[in-house]
Amino acid sequence: MFKPKRVLFERDALEYQLGKELQRKFKEEKIPVGLIASHNRVTGIPGRTPGEAYREAKQTLVVGVRRTLQFSPCKPSAHYQLPLGTSCSGHCQYCYLQTTLGKKPYVRVYVNVAEILQQAAKYITERAPEITVFEGAATSDPLPVEPYTGTLARTVEFFSLQPLGRFRFVTKFTDVDGLLNTEHNGHTRFRFSINTQHIIKSYEYGTPAAKARLHAARRVAEAGYPLGFLIAPIFIYPGWQDDYTALIRNLAGELRGYPPEGITFELISHRFTRSAKKRIMEVFPATTLPMEKSGRKFKFGQFGYGKYVYPKERLLEMDELFRRELGKHFPGAKVEYLV
Repeated sequence: MFKPKRVLFERDALEYQLGKELQRKFKEEKIPVGLIASHNRVTGIPGRTPGEAYREAKQTLVVGVRRTLQFSPCKPSAHYQLPLGTSCSGHCQYCYLQTTLGKKPYVRVYVNVAEILQQAAKYITERAPEITVFEGAATSDPLPVEPYTGTLARTVEFFSLQPLGRFRFVTKFTDVDGLLNTEHNGHTRFRFSINTQHIIKSYEYGTPAAKARLHAARRVAEAGYPLGFLIAPIFIYPGWQDDYTALIRNLAGELRGYPPEGITFELISHRFTRSAKKRIMEVFPATTLPMEKSGRKFKFGQFGYGKYVYPKERLLEMDELFRRELGKHFPGAKVEYLV
């Protein structure tokens, strides 16, 4: 469970019941609590070097109000992002949020959950009679803060009552207890981001081991949730074929007896941008992340910026391996994409 080192409240957040409850809870736990006027003017997070500032920010929780209720699109996984928070308590070196959340990527949660869900209901109505899908983890991992906020459980219950609304989120974390008995009506897809233990140990600091994630997935499956897995980022390194084959085999073993039909897989190869590489090298100067331009292909992404991706022939190797192994161990499961 994520335990922040400090908690900063936007003054407006204390006008909401959840904000008041969180302030009382953190004071009872003797976690330092402060007030700020806006999340755009966060002060009080120490850090003399980029690495120190990053680590201190990752231990800082900001409790605020979501001002903008216009949701961003979320291709290819959903129609819209559902903004429940930003950032994550994990320290994954490769994370794309390195370049979008500034030098102090503090964890932020929103207390005006009712307003956010009301806006989701409007989007659902606008697209009726089509089903509208919302992604709850586009800019965060919402599970580590769930024991404090209860926001995910509230969101799952909301979508359980929406005939034309579906919710999905992804996590690397394993504290799933608070969601196992939540009424979901099959309308929430609970997804886990998994990788080989080599990658987790090397680059996904502060996150659970592969075995723990697979066990948590089993518990979620037993609770009846539609299940999904994000295998990302996929790296090519000595022994990568054997490691990813073992990962899929171990997952199949953990889910033995659970029907594979209905499970989804999303496969994302590692990529990086110039700005991401610069930022990662500042925060993790000793990183061994493979970010050499040689062996990569430069490609423009959907948002107009350029990124370095594996060339076509290496992507074909990935595609062949994952489709073969997933077809063998999870017949009937859906591979949504490999990019």
